[in-house]
Amino acid sequence: MQSFQHYIDGRFEDGAATFESLDPADGRPWALMPDASAADVDRAVRAADRAFTDPRWAGLTATARGKLLMRLAELVEEAAPRLARLETRDTGKIIRETSAQIAYVAEYYRYYAGLADKIEGAHLPIDKPDMEVWLRREPVGVVAAIVPWNSQLFLSAVKIGPALAAGCTLVVKASEDGPAPLLEFARLIDQAGFPPGVVNVLTGGPGAGAALTTHPKVAHIAFTGGPETARHIVRGSAENLAKTSLELGGKSPFIVFDDADLDSAANAQVAGIFAATGQSCVAGSRLLVQESIREDFLARLKAKAEAVTIGAPDDMATEVGPLCTRRQRDRIEGVVAASVAGGARLVTGGAAIAGDGFYFPPTILDCSSVPDASSVTEELFGPVLSVVSFRDEDEALHLANDTRYGLASGVFTRSLTRAHRMIRGIRAGIVWVNTYRAVSPIAPFGGHGLSGHGREGGLAAALDYTTVKTVWLRTSDAPIPDPFVMR
Repeated sequence: MQSFQHYIDGRFEDGAATFESLDPADGRPWALMPDASAADVDRAVRAADRAFTDPRWAGLTATARGKLLMRLAELVEEAAPRLARLETRDTGKIIRETSAQIAYVAEYYRYYAGLADKIEGAHLPIDKPDMEVWLRREPVGVVAAIVPWNSQLFLSAVKIGPALAAGCTLVVKASEDGPAPLLEFARLIDQAGFPPGVVNVLTGGPGAGAALTTHPKVAHIAFTGGPETARHIVRGSAENLAKTSLELGGKSPFIVFDDADLDSAANAQVAGIFAATGQSCVAGSRLLVQESIREDFLARLKAKAEAVTIGAPDDMATEVGPLCTRRQRDRIEGVVAASVAGGARLVTGGAAIAGDGFYFPPTILDCSSVPDASSVTEELFGPVLSVVSFRDEDEALHLANDTRYGLASGVFTRSLTRAHRMIRGIRAGIVWVNTYRAVSPIAPFGGHGLSGHGREGGLAAALDYTTVKTVWLRTSDAPIPDPFVMR
């Protein structure tokens, strides 16, 4: 059985304990993972805190930091096939997705490598003639980056890249579900030549997470995961008053009007809900379709869903693989069953696939008569599409915004004016028009409400890891006047 290690203060080491990681394709243990104790977490944070002021890191120019990130990008690109195989083995994500996604992760490190020496301050036209005042952007300090199992190389890159570009140091906690690729990624950090302690990578359960997020030397917490865990993190951050940025998933509306290119929209909907086996925070899990085309569009989707190739995740022909964990599969099956019992019409799928592994088929539920069904309102993180029809644009907008989440959305229409009205009206951090699930390191990513706050990607993310220092320089040689009067 393969064994993995933590990476703390520039050294690879075993955890205080270990746990088995299961292969989602067959449900059997395949590797031993290190389980971080509170003491392990404390050593990692203290190492990051030391590195933050160590001249080997703090003394680097921004350009030199960028060169380290560029080297990391090269290593990620070279290691992408190996990391993809590990992610597929440990999480069940299909190899055709992990291969493409991890290769593209290198572009995020390249983007932040180039951005490192572009983070600028500002000169202020202050209202005092004998003063020069300017702003400096400086790194905020030690960052606790907490990453879920899905798309973990991508979701860590949008934290590690901007934090390092800004000059911060990090402790990265991989999810205890499928941490292998992120623990292996630590070897690339080591190989790239980052000084010891600048990036530390470990894994463990809720105890490790609590120890990390409440640590007094953590200045910023960057978390991707579920709202309930986020609430614990926010409560814990009261101990150290750390800043938080939270990316928490969604229940994204995918809106199709009767003038849309239905073939294109159907393919985008398949990508939005069945790709990655639906295990994506931006999954277009709520299809809002105009009533006049509902049956036609559902027929197209049903045919595509039933033609999907379900199989072993390490097979390039596979289009839908297993879910990551047994508890996830069981929860999804329960919510689908409850929705059908409550009046939703099962179009296709609906029951776990018998045999080894955590497989669940592409499932479509027509919930037009029960728009408050649990499958419509709850984030399932699986290949389940809930459909609700609408009559007109106003109703479509009302349904789109009838959610506690606000991460992503999709609008399919040939009308430019309607598209602009929907863009303005939809309350979400991302609006895709006539496309879906497109990302770039250049574009900020994030939402509001139960989808969290803060942005990942783009310049906005790098600025989030900085603090502003205001500098006042008096240019007069005259003695300071009355000391009892504020200047």
